[in-house]
Amino acid sequence: MFGRNVLGLDAAAEVRRIEEVVRRQVFETLRRRGAVVGLSGGVDSSVVAALCARALGPERVLGLLMPDRDSSDDSLRLGRLVADRLGISALVDPIGPAAAAAGCYERQAAAIRTVFPDYGDGWRCKVTLPGTLEGERLNISLLTVEAPTGEQRTARLSSQAYLALVAATNYKQRLRKVTEYYHADRLNRAVAGTPNRLEFDQGFFVKQGDGAADFKPIAHLYKSQVYALAEELGLPLEVRSRPPTTDTFSLPQTQEEFYFALPYDRMDLCLHALDHGVGAAEVAPAVGLTVAQVERVFRDIEAKRRAARYLHLAPLLVERSGEA
Repeated sequence: MFGRNVLGLDAAAEVRRIEEVVRRQVFETLRRRGAVVGLSGGVDSSVVAALCARALGPERVLGLLMPDRDSSDDSLRLGRLVADRLGISALVDPIGPAAAAAGCYERQAAAIRTVFPDYGDGWRCKVTLPGTLEGERLNISLLTVEAPTGEQRTARLSSQAYLALVAATNYKQRLRKVTEYYHADRLNRAVAGTPNRLEFDQGFFVKQGDGAADFKPIAHLYKSQVYALAEELGLPLEVRSRPPTTDTFSLPQTQEEFYFALPYDRMDLCLHALDHGVGAAEVAPAVGLTVAQVERVFRDIEAKRRAARYLHLAPLLVERSGEA
């Protein structure tokens, strides 16, 4: 019978397996001396850092903390906590000045002002999607802004405003990756990617931003399994119990609000079921949804996979090297 146990794994054995693969990939395939990991204070980057420390030695791993002006204070604090627990070097290299110089924040504000003309200094914002479960969801994003007085307002984003806002915000992910590669180059190390299976499959990453890396040690693991590894690796309880967030916009925001149809544990089960031919009627009681709701989630997964194809594509060539 389909249930949450389908995602169970031997965490200790999986840690050993990943360690062996990472060691071979970094030292033999990539021929680098260690790894650089961007630490966000979340469970994914923390697990990747822990796996790298065990595989390569903590002295060969650099944890980079790259806050910008919208970053949560918890991200920096928890990132440092993880680095201390693992015994790896931690370096704070803020991207805020570079983001400001590139026009990231002003471009964001300009896009928001097309919807809320009075948006300005001291305001905060986030982008969300309507819920999938109540009915067929249109791909119309909602923008919520909060005035310095604490008053919040929400309105639909036009396609043009949405694209402009996301394009400006993506600067931050790409600047973080540029920073990671700077430190990787100077230390002759490889850049570790931190997406889990759900994020990798569904395209929850920025192309040439957090989607870029030399190796991705947890991209085959469901988010639920990443949490199991976090416990096995002895990561701080505060990190293991922290809900997944985007830490992208200035207002607090969950990944479910911004991108996914469901909380990660139920999304994992639906993704696994769809990939293994398990019908919606069998999945529904396991995730606490109706059959119709599970079918909507399945369609949402497939739609995101189609959209993510662009993100996964390598650069297109007229012909490959060595071809006639």
